[in-house]
Amino acid sequence: MIPRIMLTHKSSLIAIVSGGLYNPFYAGVVEKLSHAIQKSGSNVMLFSVNHGEYIDEIVPDILSYRVDGIVSALSIVSPEAAERCAKMHTPVVLFNNKLSNEWVASICSDNVEGGRQIAALFIKRGARRFAYIGGKKGNLASEDRFAGYLSGLRQNGINDVAVAYGDFRHDEAFEAAKKLLSSRKPPDAIFCANDLMAIGAMEAVKALGLSVPDDVIVAGFDDIPAAAWPSFDLTTIRQDGDAMIGRAMDQLARMVDGEHLAGNSLHLIRAPLVERGSTARKATEPN
Repeated sequence: MIPRIMLTHKSSLIAIVSGGLYNPFYAGVVEKLSHAIQKSGSNVMLFSVNHGEYIDEIVPDILSYRVDGIVSALSIVSPEAAERCAKMHTPVVLFNNKLSNEWVASICSDNVEGGRQIAALFIKRGARRFAYIGGKKGNLASEDRFAGYLSGLRQNGINDVAVAYGDFRHDEAFEAAKKLLSSRKPPDAIFCANDLMAIGAMEAVKALGLSVPDDVIVAGFDDIPAAAWPSFDLTTIRQDGDAMIGRAMDQLARMVDGEHLAGNSLHLIRAPLVERGSTARKATEPN
């Protein structure tokens, strides 16, 4: 490999930085990305960080391998780390981030629009008390999904939304939903920032002797395989992983070939609503 780097100034190594592989969506993204990178003729180096943490500390290790590019399947990159990659002329593609510079591109689901779609659906289904279970405070995708949800509700004159956090995990969301549902004004509609948390929320509803969707309607985000299982039948926003990976590979190849990005390189990928049984409640007239 060393002679190849000296001759071509390329290593044929692409780094994938990942975290949160307990989430089937991102586990699938990493698997498909790996296959796509290998099919393109490069080899994969996998770096793992704790979910939700900045990857700044690991960037020097990645760059020491003289990788041709970096794809961050989940982890956040700070502007400082992005600038360091730019100075090293190392292309970076980020998933569900909005950071970009001459050497950094971002591929992002339309999280805001996804949140708006859920708000519109909840109102259509007759919901009156609304809640949101986010991932982590400060997480861009979680905040954008909430912003869209809140915007959609406010357009209909609704400003009161109960908020809790579940760290994108099933168990934490289960406990968060139990607290929300045990409050003085429990919600009858819960939107969760990912499907794992939505499944946890559904199980909390049932644990309290309530029913989905008759008492509480629930929706998630991602459309992981389990969302379509009959035992969950979860309404969700579908992240188009294949489209995101295809756009990421195209952008990465162009940057590796020396094409510099011009201006803001943010690519929004459509995220459609998939309605299933967890919101299949007929709207009722108010008393």
